[in-house]
Amino acid sequence: MRVGELARRTGTTVRALRYYESTGLVVPRRSSNGYREYDPISVRLVAQIRELMALGLSVEETRPFVESIAAGTDDGDVCAAAVATYRSTISGLQDRIGKLTAQRDALDARLNAAAERVVTGQPAAGAVNPADLVGAPMPPLTVYATDGRPVDLADLGGGRTVIFIYPLTGRPGVDLPHSLLEVHGARAGAEQATWLLDHHAELLTAGAARVYGLSAQSTGYQRELAHRLRLPYPLIPDPQLTLAAALGLPTLTSADMTLYERLTLIVAEGRIEHVFHPIPQPAPHARHVMRWLIQGRRP
Repeated sequence: MRVGELARRTGTTVRALRYYESTGLVVPRRSSNGYREYDPISVRLVAQIRELMALGLSVEETRPFVESIAAGTDDGDVCAAAVATYRSTISGLQDRIGKLTAQRDALDARLNAAAERVVTGQPAAGAVNPADLVGAPMPPLTVYATDGRPVDLADLGGGRTVIFIYPLTGRPGVDLPHSLLEVHGARAGAEQATWLLDHHAELLTAGAARVYGLSAQSTGYQRELAHRLRLPYPLIPDPQLTLAAALGLPTLTSADMTLYERLTLIVAEGRIEHVFHPIPQPAPHARHVMRWLIQGRRP
């Protein structure tokens, strides 16, 4: 059979077959016209190589097994060299498992140490009752959103602006420290961005002219979130908590960070028209905002 047929029958690539040939593992005959011709046993040889590589052996380590089959032995596992290769591979795996276990334990120790430093805090000093912010002017602060555009908080434009403020978001595969999850409002940060993504068009239909998200996380972190979720609205990073300082927004402090409490501002004509706080259940909050926008009052 030709190389293309062998590749098809074994589920491998022509490039891999060329490599097996260069190592002397699966060597074709040359026909009179110069084409490579593989014997039927080549299918079994390639299958053995791929099966053993899936178990962690290198191509070279498959040699005793392949040679045993090529020599006519029914079972490629019976030769002494094959047994020695199994033992060597298992020993190597055990060494790797030991090293990986040590790495995991070291990372667990660092995680536990970090989590112990992130403890549930109390509202930061100077915070005001969010309800008292109704009617207050937005501060003359210019911040840069994740789309790179400057946002003048005192001049957001005509119509109503919805600014949902949240503590923090996680990343896929990266758990937040356990103590951080105990901070009120810290849980489900990414979910909040997701369900506001789901309801963004409805918020605009209900009367919002624009929507922003804001947290104390860095620009890079927020930009990654906006890109990953393909948010149709920009996020505003405020790592220096400038809006909290200007308005006295409630925050929670820990040993090494300060987070915004979850709340939502409705801003119109440069002033805060309404404040949603507290928000104990983020999931239905979008519907509450939409209802308020339509009715002009809090449900």
